[in-house]
Amino acid sequence: MKIASLKNGRDGTLVLVSRDLRHAVDATHIEPTLQAALDDWARCEPALEKIYAELNAGLATGAFDFDERDCAAPLPRAYQWADGSAYVNHVELVRKARGAEMPASFWTDPLMYQGASDEMLGGHDDIVAGSEDWGIDFEGEVAVITGDVPMGTDAIAARGHIRLLMLVNDVSLRGLIPGELAKGFGFFQSKPASAFSPVAVTPDELGSAWRDAKVHLPLLSSLNGRPFGKPDAGVDMTFDFGQLIAHIARTRNLAAGSIVGSGTVSNRQGTGHGSRIDEGGVGYSCIAEVRMIETIRDGKPATPFMRFGDRVRIEMRDAGGSSVFGAIEQSVRRAGG
Repeated sequence: MKIASLKNGRDGTLVLVSRDLRHAVDATHIEPTLQAALDDWARCEPALEKIYAELNAGLATGAFDFDERDCAAPLPRAYQWADGSAYVNHVELVRKARGAEMPASFWTDPLMYQGASDEMLGGHDDIVAGSEDWGIDFEGEVAVITGDVPMGTDAIAARGHIRLLMLVNDVSLRGLIPGELAKGFGFFQSKPASAFSPVAVTPDELGSAWRDAKVHLPLLSSLNGRPFGKPDAGVDMTFDFGQLIAHIARTRNLAAGSIVGSGTVSNRQGTGHGSRIDEGGVGYSCIAEVRMIETIRDGKPATPFMRFGDRVRIEMRDAGGSSVFGAIEQSVRRAGG
């Protein structure tokens, strides 16, 4: 299934979206919101699947033209947003750029932070920042939404608790991160509201691209209309989504509607120093990684972070070239402007 939340109130209005993203149909007679459906998934899923099949067959009553710009995040607010760093290549580059060794445990024990989840941005909402000096960056990621996950669930069993997948722009304010991490208590101000793809999909929608609890498709990003990255989300993902969920559930239960992110999608390339798309590589999913490569190679970064008016687009297309989740497409705007 493909599911979205149209902007309406704090939690949106539940709709089903056709596979080609052209049409949608109201599903509020099943449940008013996606969170409500997740809370009673065993009952709701068959009913939603029936309507989804009718929609794709052109038989759904009340179907209307779908416009991604009308969408909130699939979960406009969530009980939990936990973001991992499953692409350890990305972490290794961060540390190498500042001359630090990476602990061997990073390859066996996932990094994870718990982000604010009271406001999730729709895929076409602006990125709002107070200053360009904050170091505004995008981070292209994949995320899953879980059902209820009991404490102590192992990595294989955790895969069965994945209900939906989405794309994420986990916006980062790079200029604020060092000061926060120096306090030894993690991110907060440096991680503003994240944006999510207009549509969330059930794993079966991905067909063979969903295997081993990973999405084996390129994550496409562009900055101001120029291709920026196309790394494959299924390559170099050290920890799959089952492992990430199990890591969180080691000491707690997870509530239905918990969102778990992959961290910045990153592929090792050549010597491991990466390569831009215009150099024949797969590029990057955030500006910081380019700057790391420049620092390692040239001694200092050259690529600037985002400025007011810049536009970022993040999308994933299937083997036939069709958009899977719709696109995250955001402009950067000054707060109060």
